[in-house]
Amino acid sequence: MRKVLALVFCLSILFIATRAILAEQAKRASPHEQVSAVLDGKKVTIEYGRPLMKGRKIFGKLVPFGEVWRTGADEATTLSSEANLNIGGLKVPKGTYSLFTLPGEKEWTLIVNKNAKQWGAYSYDAKQDLGRTKLAVRAIPTPVEQFTITLDAQGKKGTLKMSWEQTEASVAVTVE
Repeated sequence: MRKVLALVFCLSILFIATRAILAEQAKRASPHEQVSAVLDGKKVTIEYGRPLMKGRKIFGKLVPFGEVWRTGADEATTLSSEANLNIGGLKVPKGTYSLFTLPGEKEWTLIVNKNAKQWGAYSYDAKQDLGRTKLAVRAIPTPVEQFTITLDAQGKKGTLKMSWEQTEASVAVTVE
């Protein structure tokens, strides 16, 4: 009888904990997403929060020019790769990293940081940067309401794109 009661108690705790975690996820203002692509047979995954414009001016206001941005919402955006990559000339060994951006009025920089477990950019430490590379930036005619990252792949090559408001930033990604 004791074993049955202990089992019921443990299952109840597990059920309550699971519901609490799911409720917390449902409360997030910015849903989280994972995008993946296969480059030369190796999986590359980006996990990020997807904030909405909600009528706000984004670049130069909500996301100031010249300041490190977490590239999404909530936790720092992460890139995980099963292969060594070349991102816009930056050599990135296989593993998991955080991605930050440094938006500017005419030029953006992608930052690959070795500390993958961070909340936003609050504890960002440039000393942990694996490196930086320039992003191609262009104005797009149709506004993008929700911050979106895509990773397109063709064989060993791909393109990482970030779109929000009326801006698209991109960089080539290849398997080394």
